[in-house]
Amino acid sequence: MLELAGAMLGALALAFAFPKNGQAWLAPFGAAALFWAWQRLSWKRAFFTGWFAGTIFFAINYSWFTYTVGDYVGSLAFAVVLIPALVEALAWGLSAVCFSVALRVCPAWLAPAAGAAAFTVFEWLRSIGPVAVPFAQIGYSQTSTPLGVFAAYIGCFGVTFVVMLLGGYLALAVRTRRARALATCAVIVGVAWAACYAAWPARHAVAPALRVAAVQGNIPQSLKANDVQLGVDRYTAMTKRLAPLHPALIVWPETVILTNLNFSDRYWNLAALAPDQRSDIEQQQAYAATLRRQFAALAKSLNATLVVGSQDLHYGGEGLKIYNALYTFGPGGSLVNVYDKRQLVPFAESLPAPAIFGHLPSANLIGRFGHGRIDAVIPAGGMLFAPLICWESAFADLVHAQIRNGAQVLIVPTDDAWFGESSGTYQHAQIAQMRAIESGEWVVQAASTGISGIISPDGRWVEALQLDKQGVVVGNVGLPAGSFFARIGPDPVAYGCVAVYVLLLLIGIASNKRRPSR
Repeated sequence: MLELAGAMLGALALAFAFPKNGQAWLAPFGAAALFWAWQRLSWKRAFFTGWFAGTIFFAINYSWFTYTVGDYVGSLAFAVVLIPALVEALAWGLSAVCFSVALRVCPAWLAPAAGAAAFTVFEWLRSIGPVAVPFAQIGYSQTSTPLGVFAAYIGCFGVTFVVMLLGGYLALAVRTRRARALATCAVIVGVAWAACYAAWPARHAVAPALRVAAVQGNIPQSLKANDVQLGVDRYTAMTKRLAPLHPALIVWPETVILTNLNFSDRYWNLAALAPDQRSDIEQQQAYAATLRRQFAALAKSLNATLVVGSQDLHYGGEGLKIYNALYTFGPGGSLVNVYDKRQLVPFAESLPAPAIFGHLPSANLIGRFGHGRIDAVIPAGGMLFAPLICWESAFADLVHAQIRNGAQVLIVPTDDAWFGESSGTYQHAQIAQMRAIESGEWVVQAASTGISGIISPDGRWVEALQLDKQGVVVGNVGLPAGSFFARIGPDPVAYGCVAVYVLLLLIGIASNKRRPSR
């Protein structure tokens, strides 16, 4: 019972390390409470204790899921949080099992390192793939702390490893009442931090010189969905006022124009449709064409590249689908490219395994967007900008793919109005900061209702417009400072943690074989 209480306390401490509470200093102590509980249990009890504690942690950090969805599912709103929490918490349970194995195989002073490596691996596994929910990675909580420097070398997953490593050795010190291993770990981490900070490229970044802007119209979801022209008029008027500032790039939020800007004739056999259906499609085609011309003329009048969040309709590998898209209009007055969102929000923008989950209550309300397949960069002012639509910014592998594609600045158009004033908005903003540190690049975030702003390569918001404000953010961005992590990406860090865990087990097995039997 005492162990369960300790694990629950650890889960709460780790949850409070994230926004809105933002008590990042609690994270190592929360990790210590988990390891303290797990080291006193059999592997079976450790699994269920970890699973239970993980459910508490994820339920708290995913509570914002119900902000909008709860209005649709009513009394089932609790399940929108509880079911993902139960699934994600399996990573904690399996981490506890691996730690229990390490305790029985490795020397006591090596087990915490093995446990930290295992925890990091399972955090990585739960954060990849089409149904991943990569929020609430422990490393994110340290974005604005000194430990955030490690992200430039080993990414968010590596920061998770450092936090859990410190927690594991703190738990060992409490258990053995000896601080030698903890002190050694702290010295190693401190020396590594000093070396990383001294060589941190973001400290010597080139002064930013290219002016960019993010427009935050602050239109509530209900109005945006029911009055497309309101968004067109407000964002056009706000953008025109940027003319004296001469930005090279102007970013509008995700799906700010909630209609299909691509409504081509080739997708419809108009002759085969009833007159009223044909008339409706022709009106939509005319409206889409008018908007494209209007946005192209706006970009030309400002001599700027304009990025507009809207929807795209075309045939892909999944047939005729609507895509969450960004339309880029160049300063010459032409449509430069259309980027379709690649990573969709499961059970919101897409329905995984529809044959199974299609029978869920309110499943008909879940979006059926198509998955984009192509990386893209946007040229503006002599630099290359990489789009990451909302949810995509939480996936380090997608960001790394864009960097390999030549991206020099990251842009994050997002519709965080779905999150309201919940912790989800602040968690997402924190994720954008982590992406800046990892990549060593500037980040421009344009959010429909906030938080919009510009983030420097060291993770600081240099310009920001908070929630529920209408306005524009204008500032400068520059060439990438670069980072070691930008070159290697997230997978080598995860594979490295697998190697560390296996190596420590092998060391433990070898040392046990050499130990004389009694």
